[in-house]
Amino acid sequence: MTGSSFCSMKDFLKQTGGYAVIDGGLATEFERHGADLNDPLWSAKCLLTSPHLIHTVHLDYLEAGADIISSASYQATIQGFEAKGFSREKSESLLRKSVEIACEARNTYYDKCGTSSSMDDKILKKRPILVAASVGSYGAYLADGSEYSGVYGDLITLEKLKDFHRRRLQVLAESGADLIAFETIPNKIEAQAFAELLDEGDVKIPGWFSFNSKDGVNVVSGDSIKECISIAEKCEKVVAVGINCTPPRFIEGLVLEIEKVTSKPILVYPNSGESYDADRKEWVENTGVGDEDFVSYVEKWMDAGVSLLGGCCRTTPTTIRAIHKRLVNRRSH
Repeated sequence: MTGSSFCSMKDFLKQTGGYAVIDGGLATEFERHGADLNDPLWSAKCLLTSPHLIHTVHLDYLEAGADIISSASYQATIQGFEAKGFSREKSESLLRKSVEIACEARNTYYDKCGTSSSMDDKILKKRPILVAASVGSYGAYLADGSEYSGVYGDLITLEKLKDFHRRRLQVLAESGADLIAFETIPNKIEAQAFAELLDEGDVKIPGWFSFNSKDGVNVVSGDSIKECISIAEKCEKVVAVGINCTPPRFIEGLVLEIEKVTSKPILVYPNSGESYDADRKEWVENTGVGDEDFVSYVEKWMDAGVSLLGGCCRTTPTTIRAIHKRLVNRRSH
């Protein structure tokens, strides 16, 4: 499946038996492999220093059963690269590279499926796989934790947000991805900016909108989750909606609210439940749930109406493999 042929998440879900697995955290895995991500570019730093590592981690997730992998572009912005001294041209080529690496990993995986059968707990099964170009919020570019607060101040208007994201979206959309994953959207104004950019028509591929919450009731800025989802619901180019980077215990309640205002497929990829210290730029150890506890929620989420499931920060291929196993019995094959 290539970028030009994907247009309907509902059709994709028919091919995957009604449910699909999204990958897990990238930064967590990069660090486990020895990458130092203490940088405003965060996981996008690996585009510069260790692209082979990105390829390896994508492949790990595919072999764990992921049906959708996201590019290492969450914190990759033209403005962020330019602040590092790169030209506009080089900045755009790094964005493209993030998607190209994910597409290459998909091809590598398909090659492996043709030459060997599943072994060592690796899932080697030829199946439709989507590459999502990851787009973080304006707050993610600021690298000051404001994607976890959604507070940008009065100077950041709808038009400024659209201008900030416009070229980045165009570049990512033309890089071979099947869709754009708008992730960790912290407020209503940024959702509106993304929806208007999709409606402008320059971005030829669809997207999903995923919000984050820290209280299980609203998105992190305090905006109503229902109002945020309603913005996505009105946009034809949005093919799925949901929640990411949010503690697992909050997911079910949020999904039940989302269900009231959407007809689109619902996705969830929570974090491990650990707390993030924005000042120290690190996760607080032992504040989250282990893989077994995380996966114990999966049945509840599916019962609540979720059809796309994965993990965000601090989740790993082990988490994704466990989700894949839980889905086997639910899928209509």
